Amino acid sequence: MHGFMPALLAACRRPQLRPLVLALFALFGAPASAADYPNRAVKIVVPFPAGGTADAIPRIVADWLSRKWGQPVVIENRTGAAGNIGAEQVFHSAPDGYTLLASPPPPLVINHNLYPKLGFDPTKFEPVIVMAQVPNALMVNPDSIKASSVPGLIAFLKGNSDKTLCATQGNGTTSHLTSELFQLKAKVKLRHVPYRGSAPALQGLVAGDVDVMFDNLGVSLALVQAGKLKLLAVASSERLPTLPNVPTISETLPGFEAVAWYGIVAPPKTPKEIVDKINADVNEALRQPEIRNQLKKLSAEIFGGPVDKSSAYMRAEIDRWAAVIKSANIELQ
Repeated sequence: MHGFMPALLAACRRPQLRPLVLALFALFGAPASAADYPNRAVKIVVPFPAGGTADAIPRIVADWLSRKWGQPVVIENRTGAAGNIGAEQVFHSAPDGYTLLASPPPPLVINHNLYPKLGFDPTKFEPVIVMAQVPNALMVNPDSIKASSVPGLIAFLKGNSDKTLCATQGNGTTSHLTSELFQLKAKVKLRHVPYRGSAPALQGLVAGDVDVMFDNLGVSLALVQAGKLKLLAVASSERLPTLPNVPTISETLPGFEAVAWYGIVAPPKTPKEIVDKINADVNEALRQPEIRNQLKKLSAEIFGGPVDKSSAYMRAEIDRWAAVIKSANIELQ
């Protein structure tokens, strides 16, 4: 086979042999079709720690896919550098659909506007699908912060400038940028304490190591319901039907909106047929009542749809978060 391909290429220059050569290419040289995919284990890299919504949502979908495909779908948590380490691993993986990235916004639409040098180009990933969206929310440690509303918190912060500790999921995460947007609009200062993901940040907030956090409702809502955290407001544009008594931040700061989302992308140059198959199968998963119920418990709203819909959404998110980064003058080294 080593000398077979050069011989085929040479033969291709002879017009009378070209039809035969093209037939042989189709037989021996073509990549596996979507109909054959997957015929072995698929790895989904999550670039954030286990325990947060960024990990929970792809696990729910992966479990269903493994049953549909009859192949293992393995979640691998590859953490660090605001998602860049896991994203870089997938970026340089073979473009065959067997290594995918499931991630919230940072490494896909934010980090290239923050970090001066990355080992990958997020705009070159092949978008597959945005699975779901979860609104961010403003939570406080009830022992540290006595305020019970956004106006009350703003008043407290104006009198305690740069003393209140704000946990985030890490530098450049939606949690971090949401806190920067809040400071910008409310004209207050918070002291940034970055963690390595939602789960450790929430542990710090519950323990009282930090005072405030903007986090998605996926995992944190259970801590609110248990009385360990106090939920002041949600960052969606409108009040959530499931939490009608919880105000939006925009009721105090007009135009304030910050939603976390969870997408799947493939390495650059992954064949369109493979991308389309994964998209179709994830959409099928998102239509299942048991999947919808599990996502609802994480306060997740299903996004789904064709590849073009998710691709356009990701492009719009690049522009939106770039504007926040520029307005807040955020710089990371």
